[in-house]
Amino acid sequence: FVKLSTYSFAYCFCTVADHEFSQAGDFLIGGLFEVHDMTEVTPEVFSEDVFLTCRQPFIVANYRRLQLMRFAVEQINNSTQLLPGVTLGYEIFDLCSDTRSFPGILDFISVNESVRPWHQLQPLPGNMTSKVISVIGTYSSTKTRTLAPILTMDFIPLVNYGSSSSAFSEKVKYPSIMRTVLPNQQMIEAMVTILLHFRWHWVAFLFDNGEYSTDGADLFLKKIKDTEICLAYSDEVNANTNFSEMFQKIDTQKINVVIIFAPGRTASMVIQAAINLKISKKVWMATDAWAFNRKLLEMSKIDSIGTVIGIIQPESEIPGFHDFLYSLQNISGQGEERVCSQMCNCRQLTTEEIVAADPAYSFPVYSAVYVVAHALHNLLQCESGQCNTSTTVYPYMVLAELKTSNFTLLNKTIKFDENGDPEFGFYSIVFWNNEEAEEVGFFKMYPFVDYYINSTKIQWYTNGKVSVPTSLCSQDCPVGSAKLQNGIHTCCFDCIVSCHMINLINSQMDIFSLFSADPYTCVNCFATEWSTTASTSCRPRSVEFISFEDTAAMVTLFGTVVVRSAGGPMCFLILGCLCLCSVSVFFYFGKPQEAFCILRLLPFVLFYTVCLACFVVRSFQIVSIFKIGAKYPSVQRWWMKYHGQWLVIAVAFILQVLLMLISYTSVPPKLYNETVLYPEQIVLACDINRAAVIGSLILCATLCLLCFVFSYMGKELPKNYNEAKAITFCLLLLALTWVIFATIFILYRGKHLQTLNALAVLSSLYSFLLWYFLPKCCIILFQPEKNTPQYFQGLIQSYTKTISQ
Repeated sequence: FVKLSTYSFAYCFCTVADHEFSQAGDFLIGGLFEVHDMTEVTPEVFSEDVFLTCRQPFIVANYRRLQLMRFAVEQINNSTQLLPGVTLGYEIFDLCSDTRSFPGILDFISVNESVRPWHQLQPLPGNMTSKVISVIGTYSSTKTRTLAPILTMDFIPLVNYGSSSSAFSEKVKYPSIMRTVLPNQQMIEAMVTILLHFRWHWVAFLFDNGEYSTDGADLFLKKIKDTEICLAYSDEVNANTNFSEMFQKIDTQKINVVIIFAPGRTASMVIQAAINLKISKKVWMATDAWAFNRKLLEMSKIDSIGTVIGIIQPESEIPGFHDFLYSLQNISGQGEERVCSQMCNCRQLTTEEIVAADPAYSFPVYSAVYVVAHALHNLLQCESGQCNTSTTVYPYMVLAELKTSNFTLLNKTIKFDENGDPEFGFYSIVFWNNEEAEEVGFFKMYPFVDYYINSTKIQWYTNGKVSVPTSLCSQDCPVGSAKLQNGIHTCCFDCIVSCHMINLINSQMDIFSLFSADPYTCVNCFATEWSTTASTSCRPRSVEFISFEDTAAMVTLFGTVVVRSAGGPMCFLILGCLCLCSVSVFFYFGKPQEAFCILRLLPFVLFYTVCLACFVVRSFQIVSIFKIGAKYPSVQRWWMKYHGQWLVIAVAFILQVLLMLISYTSVPPKLYNETVLYPEQIVLACDINRAAVIGSLILCATLCLLCFVFSYMGKELPKNYNEAKAITFCLLLLALTWVIFATIFILYRGKHLQTLNALAVLSSLYSFLLWYFLPKCCIILFQPEKNTPQYFQGLIQSYTKTISQ
């Protein structure tokens, strides 16, 4: 052990009333309050004399909190229920300086005025224990980070009332810290919620180099990462900051919301500089570190800077506390000599000054004392109305009880989570209105997240207008337009052409702008949906096809029946194939199915090939009779002997069957939904692979060409025999029909294309039916004398004599 007197260099003796900083009791509680602020003493005036007379700036708000701790201890000692027969004492130190405050901390962990070295941290023998069972403090996160490891040596619980840094939630590093103040994570959560509520997406964030501020800055950056909020400007503020340059940058970037996440001292510098530089038309967001700061609230011309919105733990009325303050007869009374960190009689204070001081953190201080008292209540088994004073209480035992705290204080349930953070309390949202912080809303985390703000109570700086000020890098784009990010911030963008125009450029029609998913890109609709120009949503497409009840379908199908009624001599095969071709027309109507897609093409191509082969044979026979037979009789005899006409028809039919089998096996027709050309519709159609059926089409084209050649060769036949001319004319009609359909197919893909396709098929059938078979029927009916073998043979003999001359 090392005697504490070894560190006497840090002591300076002043006169102070004994009861101000210490009071004897059965159990001692330590207290750490920053009553004086050494950071504001300039180097040229800092001297031993300054320190000895304790002339550092006096912080009345912290002194008020010190008195609140004393009041809580007195209230507990006067209670006959919480700790009956047991008294609490306290030893309080002023953390006016990091280096000058260590003696007080070492005094807390001392045993019989001695401190154990680090290498002798074995358990204490017998009933020896540290001087205090717990410590209340501190206000500053920076000082807490410095002092906490010392108290952790003996697991002395540090019940913190003001250090809100998120670092203290890490129990591996800070196992003995409990706190009654809400952590920074919740402050940032409330702050971001307010920013999103008012759509303030373009903000500045000012902080100092303290633990509280830097932690808040880190948490803020993480929190806004996946939100619409952008941190336009951030800067560390200190006494050397060029405020003119700083505010010029903020104004240049058109930032209208400024967050000051810093202690009151730093916030005062910023606000005073804003007033001096005549900065106006800003929204200032204050944290609980300065939102109740009376000095700032009453500052001259404070209204000129704009609107101040604060987030604070609400002021709780502590019953009897004001009476306690007024009962203090002489705050700076005389007493025994004590160390300077226990001296506060730097000036005379009136009770009214203490009462009027910043009330922030009042309930955290008050509840911190009570959680220690309740822990003792459980350890000393005071439930029966009398405490077991023979129990030896160690700090680690108090720490264990603190973690399981669960009691009611001023209608609030006091308990902690696994990180030692409070599961009680909430934030009030206040508006600075005529030197008062007027409550306009709240943000609660327990037992569930709840948020409300009445913006109508807030008098914005916009010259009395009700409209909420804006803080945006770029104004919102028109509905349906996409954003093109401009720079490193997602809040800064250019509004580009609507997604509909982008569709035309990219030849993609099924795209729309979906702001809730990604405002910077146009998003595809589903295949069954479409979107209009400048739309933000998709609409279902109407499904289009030609039903059997459609007028065009009924007319087309009626025409199909007429084909079956036609007839003529020696043409039964052709007529039969024409009838079978007409079957394919029925499958162009109704809701398409895969079988429909197959039967639309298969019967027509297959049996129309037979028809074309028949006409090739027929035209060849005409030429053979009138020309080849006369010049080459042996060819005609071979043709007649081996039934050349049936051989040609059979070969053409078999070849077409093989080609269709190959194409349908490799790439069969399938259903197809046309969604590109008509964004508001889904046109049900069939997709037939043109490469797969090219062989069948070439065969048909070849037969047409042969038929046309043979028919053209018969153009000089007798005028009374015009069958070759009829075939040639039918072929020309057939070619014209499919040229017209091919042109329409390229230009139009709507639902009526199926009807046009069916009509093209019928036109192909009627070209032969009307212009080949109908003239024959007229001869049979109206010129029967020409429908005899003798008449036909006479034409042949007459033509033969003519060509032989």
